[in-house]
Amino acid sequence: MSLSMSRRRWLAWASALAGTAAAPALVSAARQPLVEVWKSESCGCCGAWVEHLQAHGFQVKVNNVRGPAEYREKLGMPDEFGSCHTAVVQGYVLEGHVPAREIRRLLAERPAAIGLAVPGMPVGSPGMEVGDRRDAYDVILVGRDRKGRVYQHYPALAGTRT
Repeated sequence: MSLSMSRRRWLAWASALAGTAAAPALVSAARQPLVEVWKSESCGCCGAWVEHLQAHGFQVKVNNVRGPAEYREKLGMPDEFGSCHTAVVQGYVLEGHVPAREIRRLLAERPAAIGLAVPGMPVGSPGMEVGDRRDAYDVILVGRDRKGRVYQHYPALAGTRT
């Protein structure tokens, strides 16, 4: 059976489901952005970030590698914005614990940029949760000139010391 035939059958099947509760879910899943991630296999916080993305509707492909930093370099993200994992979504590089909300904003706005970064591993960022503690942190938009600017600031939660 050819690939095009399989696609036609799938589309016919999905069309037949129109009007059922399953149809929107199928269409929605098919259109969700794919985030490809390079991380160390043993990194728990990276795995938690992947779960954060999945919980917010992203499809995620995980590549467990020895040196995630080499992918940051290959993809053009400057080391000064480095964290523990690197990812790509629709041509943008994501470095570190970037919230799903900011990824969606990036994809909607489509700025001329390398991508987004959350340098280091700030407590309270997605995947770095420690109880109810959240330190202040910034999501940085890294331009094609390799310079960063604050894209979104996340304040510390009241009562959290940084």
